[in-house]
Amino acid sequence: MRPPHPPSPERSTELRRRFAEEARCERPDLSTLCLLVGAEADGTLDEAGMDAVEVELDRLAGELPYRPGSPRAWAVALRELLGERYGFHGVPDDYQRLESSLLHAVLRRRRGLPILLSVVWTEVARRAGAPVYGVALPGHFVVGFGEPGAGAGQVLADPFDGGRVLSGADAELLVAGATGAALDASMLTPAGVLDVVLRVLNNVRAWAAARPEHSGVGLWAVELSLLLPSHSARLRYERARLLVQRGEFSAGAGELEAYAEVVAAVDETAGERVREEARAARALLN
Repeated sequence: MRPPHPPSPERSTELRRRFAEEARCERPDLSTLCLLVGAEADGTLDEAGMDAVEVELDRLAGELPYRPGSPRAWAVALRELLGERYGFHGVPDDYQRLESSLLHAVLRRRRGLPILLSVVWTEVARRAGAPVYGVALPGHFVVGFGEPGAGAGQVLADPFDGGRVLSGADAELLVAGATGAALDASMLTPAGVLDVVLRVLNNVRAWAAARPEHSGVGLWAVELSLLLPSHSARLRYERARLLVQRGEFSAGAGELEAYAEVVAAVDETAGERVREEARAARALLN
């Protein structure tokens, strides 16, 4: 299936301005940032569509019982509403679809990647007053309720599995399956809003990297990642290579040369390798 078509250049410029502004707020809003990512991917998502998503999240929150009680009661209430009544869940095929990383599409299809389903869970629960947050277990994003940390009354739920409430053994199996390592208490801490957004963009980049014909998707995902207050310098290298891949040889070579200077300050050999890539890109101009 083809990915959604991108917005106009003018619309994209405005979306990126708003994304950078929101990301630098004292308390950035998760649904707003995810919707701006979605609008950068899908040119049909206009302001009315973005507002409609927020209204739907509010509506779903209004269907939850009034303050059901304990963290487990919150988790069960979310499972019954979103997982059972509305059928939100994930399947392996969702990993092959760009729409699975776009909040507005996940809300419409009721299907998506673990992290986007977790965004739906946390945004609905937060609006209803739940003590909720995302938990970035290695290889599988879930939702936490209550005081974070093992032994603190924390309850985990897996939106990808329809909101199934996880036992300690379930969480250990998820981590062991992803990493082969034991579950560590540090893995149970709440994920920050910008960490969630970066992980969403990383998923988009991974989807595009496996499909060279969609390098444009990879490029905007990298460029949005670069607008976050904290990001890896290597993203600039990735952007440069994507520019070259897309035939923008001069711009890509310039980016490679700039990145080479940064790298050479700590590793001259690595810097020279990047300079060689820049020379090869410039040779393609002739």
